[in-house]
Amino acid sequence: MKEHEGGFTIVLVPGDTERTRSVRLTPRGLRIGAALAAAAGIGLAMLLGSWWYFAAQTARIPELEGHIARLEADNAKVEELARSLAQLEAEYDKIHTMLGGDILAANPAPEILPAEGPGAADEGAPGTGLSPEIPTSWPLAAAGYVTRTLEPALDGTHPGIDIAVAQHSYIRASGAGVVTEASADSIYGLFVLIEHGNSGYESMYGHASRLFVTPGDTVLQNQVIALSGNTGISTAPHLHFEILQDGRPIDPFTLVQQRTGSG
Repeated sequence: MKEHEGGFTIVLVPGDTERTRSVRLTPRGLRIGAALAAAAGIGLAMLLGSWWYFAAQTARIPELEGHIARLEADNAKVEELARSLAQLEAEYDKIHTMLGGDILAANPAPEILPAEGPGAADEGAPGTGLSPEIPTSWPLAAAGYVTRTLEPALDGTHPGIDIAVAQHSYIRASGAGVVTEASADSIYGLFVLIEHGNSGYESMYGHASRLFVTPGDTVLQNQVIALSGNTGISTAPHLHFEILQDGRPIDPFTLVQQRTGSG
């Protein structure tokens, strides 16, 4: 290679011939060659960089597939949780309805549920002709379910019957009389005590959620006196119902016939 003014000349001497060849490199050609070399280098670097990026992304495919599998599993759990929640909400609605739901809001307190009203025909003590002052009517507008009876063998430990019933169901006077107590008790919660004239009978209604009578009120047989509840010592909405004769508790079923049906 010979340097001369205005560029370089490269002389090529083949090994098998005496004829030589020369290539002249001008400054412009050198600049073009340098630019082409730089462009080729940049292109090669970009190609290598792209290959490295795609190689790295390809290496992540198993990790991404595992992540997708975990997301799908989590999504399945969420769907199962949603189904379980829907079932729980349905069960809650059933329990809410069973416990009375919004009965209080939908049923403002009536004064009387007449004896000739729905379900009253199956009430009363065995036999006929008893005075309305005798507590013979079922103490609820609903049938309810007797969960505990009188336990005389335990010396009055449980001097009445417990009737499971929806929250805020109507409690009715079992017989006509005068309210002697309508207050709150640590055991029976809100309660009503009625004296039934000169018959010697009294009736008591415990665990109410709301009272509609006050001491001194005169009530008729089947008159609504309260709403059932869960006050006092109680684990679920129910009515504690007692009948006393001359101050001593007696089995209410000696006078009252248990109501059946859902009325």
